[in-house]
Amino acid sequence: MVLGEVFLEAVASGVITEREMAWVAAQQGSFARHEEALAIRLGRWVDEGRINLGCRLPSRVLRHRQVLVDWIEPLGRRRGGQPLAA
Repeated sequence: MVLGEVFLEAVASGVITEREMAWVAAQQGSFARHEEALAIRLGRWVDEGRINLGCRLPSRVLRHRQVLVDWIEPLGRRRGGQPLAA
């Protein structure tokens, strides 16, 4: 694992996993100065609630939800009804 990858994944998804957080804490003694700055920023964003501690859903599950909302439900039992709230 590389801190830059962890940082970008957390920022992109809004979630940092427990395993990633543990890795950052365990490796902080070996970070270069610019990596320390990233780790501090990451910690601040977690404290502020911009990034949440949790798990990421696989993209396969998210794609299934999108297909369900856009294709299956409009053709099924909700035909002519109100759209499903996302």
